[in-house]
Amino acid sequence: MVQDHNLPDVSEATIKDLQARMSRGETSSRALVKAYLDRIARYDKSGPCLNSFLEVNPDAMFIAEALDLERARRGPRGPLHGIPVVLKDNIDTADKMHTSAGSLALADSYASRDSFVAQKLREAGAVILGKANMTEWANFMTEGMPNGYSSRGGQVLNPYGPGRLDVGGSSSGSGAAVAASLVTAGIGTETHGSILSPSSNNGLVGIKPTVGLISRSGIIPISHVQDTAGPMTRCVEDAAILLGALAGPDDRDPATRRSEGFHHRDYTQFLDGDGLKGKRIGIPRDDYGKLDKERAALSEAAEEALKDLGATVVDVSPDRPKPWSSRSLTYEFKPAINAYLSGLAPHIPVHSLKELIAFNNENPYKMLRYGQTTFLAAEATSGTLTEPEYVRLRAEDDRLSREKGIDYLLGKYALDALVYPGIGCTTLAAKSGYPAITVPVGVTSDFRPVAITFTSKAWSEPLLLAMAYAFEKATSFRKPPDLG
Repeated sequence: MVQDHNLPDVSEATIKDLQARMSRGETSSRALVKAYLDRIARYDKSGPCLNSFLEVNPDAMFIAEALDLERARRGPRGPLHGIPVVLKDNIDTADKMHTSAGSLALADSYASRDSFVAQKLREAGAVILGKANMTEWANFMTEGMPNGYSSRGGQVLNPYGPGRLDVGGSSSGSGAAVAASLVTAGIGTETHGSILSPSSNNGLVGIKPTVGLISRSGIIPISHVQDTAGPMTRCVEDAAILLGALAGPDDRDPATRRSEGFHHRDYTQFLDGDGLKGKRIGIPRDDYGKLDKERAALSEAAEEALKDLGATVVDVSPDRPKPWSSRSLTYEFKPAINAYLSGLAPHIPVHSLKELIAFNNENPYKMLRYGQTTFLAAEATSGTLTEPEYVRLRAEDDRLSREKGIDYLLGKYALDALVYPGIGCTTLAAKSGYPAITVPVGVTSDFRPVAITFTSKAWSEPLLLAMAYAFEKATSFRKPPDLG
């Protein structure tokens, strides 16, 4: 496919950069949409065939033109005015795009109302460019399903090594699309690693916020305790801009009522080049031994950079909590998904987990390539959250992730935050509902992205952003993929 050289160069472009170009009249939101659509055609649906987009918003060009007119008449609404973003396909949009969680069972499902996330993005002036492919049902359908696979969309590929490297899950399409500059920024969702994993694997900055900072209303759920949406971007500043646009209370999500006094409209105010100076950071150094030689070396170099930037690093290996397994999500999924499915239009073939399982059984060739063991286990529960085992498991999750986990380590060692090689804090952050930010630390000789992840107590996003920004600015470790 021949590239249109009249289109603006959007490769690796940041939100601030694109806003500056639009303010100077060098480009427009309409031109940006055209440029990204051109890259989608060249890299997502041909060339390496990354397969990150499930569908493009048919109204994107008109929305962009309207925002350009608004800019000319009244000025920009804010930093996201005219900026194209992609949403994971489990986030409702009340427009001409479907919301399917990657499943053919919901291939004809249109949301009747915007999710809070989509609503906030539209209010900020962002252009929702499309819906991203994802691991089907956010990888809560079965065991052994590859990251990035869905019955509706097929397999998402990692732009750093298409077909060779794991793309990460389950916000795989958002990760691949942003990494390949098919869009400026993306929104993923996480229950247990689904923002951190694809961000790490695709060389991105990903934020899993404190549960309740961003509303979950209008998002296909797994767990009322652990679910959250969050930004996936190529730099910390872009992630901070998105977080400010999305954070805030929502009457439809009781968890957001806890955020009063903790959410901020502008998280860029916390970005600080000296954000690591004087901070005490705990690192479980025994995690280095779990990595291959190259990834361990990159992680150790990142630790040295933290020290050079003024942080005191403490080894917390002796007191880190031992890994534990929990089936609490199995109990939480049934009532959550039944509530969502029950509200879908009458023509949709499934309105409960039981009907979804039956639909899959009736279409085994298309739907059961990897089975549905997790669905079956969830359906076997009461759906009332009254089982003694569930109550015990959830209490144990809370105790081990907080009282014996993050809170314990922060208190014992007088730490500001914890930093893990890769995404080793995933379970602690997920089960506690605490925030985490992953940041690239380079690529290996075979171009495999490597990351570290910052985590701390609830509502500590300002602190984590300050530290991640200082680290990113001093190191510039991120390398873009080579798409040929």
